[in-house]
Amino acid sequence: MLARNLRAAPAARQCLRQLSRPTFAQQQFQCKGYATAEGDKVAKFKGQKGSDGKYTVTLIEGDGIGPEIAQSVKDIYSAANVPIKWEPVDVTPTLKDGKTVIPDEAIDSVTRNYVALKGPLATPVGKGHVSLNLTLRRTFNLFANVRPCKSIAGYKTPYDNVNTVLIRENTEGEYSGIEHVVVDGVVQSIKLITREASERVLRFAFQYAQDVGKPKVRVVHKATIMKMSDGLFLNLARDIAKEYPNVEFDAEMLDNTCLKMVTDPIPYNDKVLVMPNLYGDILSDLCAGLIGGLGLTPSGNIGDECSIFEAVHGSAPDIAGKGLANPTALLLSSIMMLQHMGLTQNASSIEQAIFKTLAEGKALTGDLGGKAKTHEYADAIISNLKA
Repeated sequence: MLARNLRAAPAARQCLRQLSRPTFAQQQFQCKGYATAEGDKVAKFKGQKGSDGKYTVTLIEGDGIGPEIAQSVKDIYSAANVPIKWEPVDVTPTLKDGKTVIPDEAIDSVTRNYVALKGPLATPVGKGHVSLNLTLRRTFNLFANVRPCKSIAGYKTPYDNVNTVLIRENTEGEYSGIEHVVVDGVVQSIKLITREASERVLRFAFQYAQDVGKPKVRVVHKATIMKMSDGLFLNLARDIAKEYPNVEFDAEMLDNTCLKMVTDPIPYNDKVLVMPNLYGDILSDLCAGLIGGLGLTPSGNIGDECSIFEAVHGSAPDIAGKGLANPTALLLSSIMMLQHMGLTQNASSIEQAIFKTLAEGKALTGDLGGKAKTHEYADAIISNLKA
């Protein structure tokens, strides 16, 4: 797969070509009805077990604290006898024809395995590279970012019992990178919204709501101002909602959502929120703040061919190698990965051990108010696995 780092004019021409073709929905989703047929699901995991009875998962340990928290995941998975084996890859970027690209070996690994777990990556400063996270999303066309936000027993925040899910369109909107100088002192940036990308993420949101038992899907938008772009997204959602009569649908403006969620997030517990790129970027971090921050928040980037599950916090180079890192976000992201792969029993047992460890409060890392080292926290989870 090739990175979709396109310049403004080619990107605009490409989108015009896409709009003239049959939509993604017309190509892929002919089956309509009460529930999504297994074979017609968006982003279905395609991996198969090897002759050893295990799935191979690409592991991108990342920078800074990445190797330490990745080791915690490996240790816990080994203790839980999860039927996967890790294939570590290096994603140190290179510049090719003026574009930031991922090494071919890493691309081949993710493409072959259909799934990857990724630690935090630091983009080199002053070397011409764009964000590595953005490069990965473009390289593998990871069209949806899924961010569950659920309160964790044992870690008190001003908000209790938060339990919502945000799904962010991941490929276009304001992040399309189409901008130029009109005249000196005037810059124009184009917000790109296409029917194809919108249909894909909206159908995934309804499918996800069914899969996790959320009865409602809500689109977050600003169609009152961006009548054509957000209007397209909102109107498509209304049409697609008719194909999922068992899922309630409504819509809400972004500013109202922000106000209501920080006032009282509980009414959002029965909902999957789906939205264009920029709004999802803002709201997903807002919701992470409700439950204690990015160190406790899992994330998955979903694509048609492969998916990458990641910790979205920083690489924290100041504490790297000191055993102070909290691996919870990467662990919970790996739980999402197991659920995506259909390994629900393994996911459930590890998740319960994590939550039990956090609730006990005896072996927490410093950011959670404890004094435990990274490996001590992982050992406590392993002990609760065996309890």
